[in-house]
Amino acid sequence: MLDLESLKKELNPQQYAAVTTTEGPILIIAGAGSGKTRVITFRIAHMLDKGIPQSQILALTFTNKAAREMESRVKELTQKKLQNLTVSTFHAFGVRILRQEISALGWRENFTIYDESDKIALIKESGRELKMSPEAMDCYKIAILFSDIKTGRKDWKAETELYKELYRYYQEGLKLYNAVDFDDLIVLPIKIFREFPEILQKYRDRYKYLMIDEFQDTSHQQYEMMHLLADKNVAVVGDDDQSIYSWRGADYQNIVNFEKDFEGVKEIRLEQNYRSTETILEAANGVISHNTNRKEKKLWSQKTVGNKPIEIFMPQNETDEADFIAESIQGICAEEKIKYDDFGVLIRSNTQSRPIEEAFLEANIPYTMSGGTSFFERKEIKDIISYLRVIANHDDDINLLRILNTPRRGIGRSTLEVLNERAMAERKSLWETIKSFQKESQAQDGGENFTLTDQDTGGLSPKTMGALDEFTSLIEKNSNMLGGKDLSKKVKALVEEINYWDFLILENPKSEKAARFKYLNIESLINSISQWENNEDNAGKTSLYDYLNRITLVSRDDVDDEGDKGKVNLMTIHASKGLEFPVVFIAGAEEGLIPHARAIEEDEKNVEEERRLFYVAITRARDKLYISSCAKRKKMSATVECQPSRFLDEIPSRLVEYHEPQLVVDDKKALDILANMKKMFAVPGNQ
Repeated sequence: MLDLESLKKELNPQQYAAVTTTEGPILIIAGAGSGKTRVITFRIAHMLDKGIPQSQILALTFTNKAAREMESRVKELTQKKLQNLTVSTFHAFGVRILRQEISALGWRENFTIYDESDKIALIKESGRELKMSPEAMDCYKIAILFSDIKTGRKDWKAETELYKELYRYYQEGLKLYNAVDFDDLIVLPIKIFREFPEILQKYRDRYKYLMIDEFQDTSHQQYEMMHLLADKNVAVVGDDDQSIYSWRGADYQNIVNFEKDFEGVKEIRLEQNYRSTETILEAANGVISHNTNRKEKKLWSQKTVGNKPIEIFMPQNETDEADFIAESIQGICAEEKIKYDDFGVLIRSNTQSRPIEEAFLEANIPYTMSGGTSFFERKEIKDIISYLRVIANHDDDINLLRILNTPRRGIGRSTLEVLNERAMAERKSLWETIKSFQKESQAQDGGENFTLTDQDTGGLSPKTMGALDEFTSLIEKNSNMLGGKDLSKKVKALVEEINYWDFLILENPKSEKAARFKYLNIESLINSISQWENNEDNAGKTSLYDYLNRITLVSRDDVDDEGDKGKVNLMTIHASKGLEFPVVFIAGAEEGLIPHARAIEEDEKNVEEERRLFYVAITRARDKLYISSCAKRKKMSATVECQPSRFLDEIPSRLVEYHEPQLVVDDKKALDILANMKKMFAVPGNQ
C-alpha cells in the first residue's frame, strides 16, 4: 500500500504534488535527471491504490523499453499482475485500436504493418504501374515525402506535384494488400475517431485517466490522438529543453497547445536533479539559458561529492581526438577502477565514429556503436519473417514477392509479370491471382493421361504451376501457426521444410562460414520467439499476429542492450537521450558539427534546437564531463580549419578547465629557443 505518509518520505515536495494530483489536467515540467519515471510510476501506483480501476488508466510513451520499464516498476510497487493496465508506445496503442476497428475503414483485422523496406518496395511497384523508371526514382526521398504528406508535416508544392499520382497508387496499394505503413498507426486511428464518433466514445468511456510521457516529443498527430481521447483527467510529462526531434515531426509547442486546449491546467516543475554534480548542472543551465523560447527552470543538485571541473581539450585533428578519448578511458579505468560500460562517448554525426572506432580497436577497448544494422533488418531474418507475414496475411504482396522464389522454386520474372498483369487487371492480390490460375488449371485437367499446355494455364507452364502449387500448399499447411501454441517449434519446422540451410550454401558458395553465421542468426530468432512465448507476462498473447505486431514495433532505440555490458557506449547525441553515464565524452564540439551546419543552413532558428541537443549531451554525465574540439578535421578528401562551438563560450568559465594542444615546433625554431634560454640564464663574465 502507498499511503500518503510513506509517499512524503519517498518524494520531494514537487514530486509528491505531481503524484497525488490525479484529477484534472496537469502539466509536469520534468528537467533532466529529476526522477520523471519515478513520478509516473508512483502516480499510477497511487491511482490504483485510490481505487481507480486499472482498465481506466492509459499511459503512453515513445519506446518499448520505456514502456516495459514503467510497467515493471508499477508491478513492483503494487505487487499486482495488472493485466488490464495499458502502458504502451503511441504506435503500439495505434495497432491495438486498428486490430479492433480497422474494418470500419475497409481493411481486414489481419493487416500487415510495412516497415521502411516494404514501403520502398511498394513505391517502386506503384512507380512501375505508372510506367515510371525505378532507376530514375529516389525512393528514399519519396518515402520521406509521403510520410510528410500523410502526417501533415508538408503540403503538396509545385516541385512535388509530380508524385501526387504515385502517392495515390501507393495508398491504394496499401489497402489492396491489406497493409498499413508506420505513419498509419497514428493517422488511421485519428481518422476512425473523427469519422465514427461512437467508436471514439467507446475509448473515451474506457480510458478515464491519461498520462503522456516525453510530451515534448509528441507530433501534431500524436497530440491530436491524445486530445481526442482525453476528457479532463490527463497528465503530460515533458521538458521543452530536451525537445530534439523536430526533424521527425516532434513539436514542443504542444506544451503551449496543451495549456490552451485544456482549462485550468495545473503546472508542476521538477528541478531537483538526482543524476549529475552541481558543476555539470550549472554548465547545462548556463548553456540552455541562451534559448529564448522555453519555460524558465533551473536544475539544481545536492550532489557535491566529486565536483570536478569540466575539461575541454583542443586536439589537432580527429585522429588525435580519438587517441585522447581512448587513452583517457584506459587511464580512468586503471586509476578509478570503473567499468567500460560506465563511459558514454557522444557524437553529433555518424561520420565522426570511424577514427574513434579505430582508436578503440587499436587500444583493445570493447565498445558498442548504436545505429548499426538492426537484427530484424538482416536479409536472412527478413526472409523468414516474410514467410510468417504471408502465413498471417496471404494478401501481403510485398512479402509474398520476397519469398515466392526464396529459396529458388523456378518462379522467374516472366511468371511474376503474368501474375502482376492479371492482378492489376482484376484488382486482386497476387495470392488471389495465383489461386484463380490454380482453379483454371484444375478445371482444364482432364485426368491422369491429360497433358496441360501453357495455353490451358493462362500462359504459365505446367512446371511453373507445379511450383506455385507447392508454394501455396506450404503456406496453407503452416496456417497452424495462427494458433497461440509452440510458435518457435513451428517456425523451426518451416525453416527445415524450405531447406533454408541449402539455400544459404548456394547463396554463399565461397564461404560456408558466412552461411553458418546467417543460419545462427535464424536459430537466434527462433530462440527469441521461444523466450517470448514462454514469458508469463505474455500469457494468452502468443499468436503469430501478436509476435508480428511486436517485432514490427521494435525500433532501433529498443534493441536489447543486455549483450553490451562491459563495453564503452559510442552513440549519437540523439540516441543518448534518456541514458546516463558516470563519465561522458562529447566529441567534435565545433562549429559545423555542434551546431550542425546543415541544420542552421535550413533555418537559423534551428540554433535553439542544436543548443537543446548540446544540453542533452551535457546532462547525460553524472560525475565527469570531457569535451573535445579539433583544430582541423577531414571533410571529404580535404582538411579544413575548425572553430570551437559557440556553445562552449556559454558554459560559465569558472566551471571549465581548458587544455590547449601541444604546439609542434620545428628543429630550427627549437634551436633558436634553446639559444635564447642559454643567454637568459648565462652567468655574467662566464661567456
